[in-house]
Amino acid sequence: MIKKFIRRVFGLDSGTPQRVPARTHGVTREQLPAYALKVCDALRGAGFSAYVVGGAVRDLLLGIPPKDYDVATDARPEQVKPLFRRALIIGRRFRLVHVMFGQETIEVSTFRAADAAAAEKDQHGRVLRDNVFGSIEEDARRRDFTVNALYYDPATEEVIDFHGGLADLKKRLMRVIGDPETRFHEDPVRMLRAVRLAAKLGLTIEAKTRAPIRGLAPLIDSVPAARVFDEMLKLLLSGHASACLRQLRAEGLHKGVLPLLDVILDQPLGERFVTLALAQTDERVRTDRPVSPAFLFAALLWHEVLAAWKANQATGERTLPALEQAMDTVLEAQCEKLAITRKLTATMREVWALQPRFEQRSGSRPFRLLEAERFRMAYDFLALRAASGEVPEEIEAWWRSFQAADADTRAEMLLPESAGPKKRRRRRRRKGAPDGAPDASAEPAA
Repeated sequence: MIKKFIRRVFGLDSGTPQRVPARTHGVTREQLPAYALKVCDALRGAGFSAYVVGGAVRDLLLGIPPKDYDVATDARPEQVKPLFRRALIIGRRFRLVHVMFGQETIEVSTFRAADAAAAEKDQHGRVLRDNVFGSIEEDARRRDFTVNALYYDPATEEVIDFHGGLADLKKRLMRVIGDPETRFHEDPVRMLRAVRLAAKLGLTIEAKTRAPIRGLAPLIDSVPAARVFDEMLKLLLSGHASACLRQLRAEGLHKGVLPLLDVILDQPLGERFVTLALAQTDERVRTDRPVSPAFLFAALLWHEVLAAWKANQATGERTLPALEQAMDTVLEAQCEKLAITRKLTATMREVWALQPRFEQRSGSRPFRLLEAERFRMAYDFLALRAASGEVPEEIEAWWRSFQAADADTRAEMLLPESAGPKKRRRRRRRKGAPDGAPDASAEPAA
């Protein structure tokens, strides 16, 4: 009785699930990859239930090729693992099984319970621990959106719909399961996910689902930075990054993800630069070309680095130290919100640090820049700056020709050294030598 009362209060009643046949929804067993079918067939052969679930079902129904497949079952992880030659139990709080077929991995999860009263929560209502095995009905209830709570049975080719997800897909609607405010309190990342999926799939966020988002946006601050970063990465690499960021701003969520985004987009050059970067990224994702998250984050934060760099130079700081300070300032501020990995920030810094060197087109300096490990990425970044009007297009065109030219042509392309006396490097004094005595081993500056 108590559980039924809680379900009514939180709007979690699911009623009788619909079992929709293939002739109605149009998805057949043949559309699933062989490795997904093998997992489901092996589980069923061992006496367990097995369903393809979540985003893969949603995408198949929309005619979008799924990127990965998840399977839900009533088998416990220790019962799943022995059924497959290459399988690994992962997770501490809630164990899952990764079943591997060559380069492909199927994530197999056991049905989870959805008892709001028993879940451990923080002071904001965010669920910290609710990892208890349950039934398929409970598993569907704890999922975030109706369109993600669809289960496909490969044995019967039926879609099992507990919360009206098929109707919502038909209406192109993104609707949270249960009371939106309660569900967003339980996991604030759901607000980011709503924006990402709506933009990616071309869905409209239902009015009731959308209503509390702006007011609850500060809850993002209570989420571990690593989780926010993972969600942000999915958003930026969705192939619809431009639409996602516009939607983030519209819902008032950007300040909890990229606090500097408003500042960037308020600058004419900054807005054009970011827009071009996102458009290029979306195009690469859609055409299955590789995308560097480091390049994308470097582009999103560049104009804050640029502003800080100019400010440091205005105080009399030299070019490179001023740039180093600017990078430190911006990354320190951003990493408070996003757990950008050290590997990514190291690459971002390399790309930024190489930008001043593109202005040096005389002597041996261009040749040394060509040999830099991140030259190609840094050049692409320069091309983006030129396309946005930040640097003269002539500089980008020169480097485009220079890197493609032969040795003789490169030598002819070099610009003359700057006029004026050459600066001589101050020589170090030899150890033990009297004041004023030069270091005989020191070489004069070129």
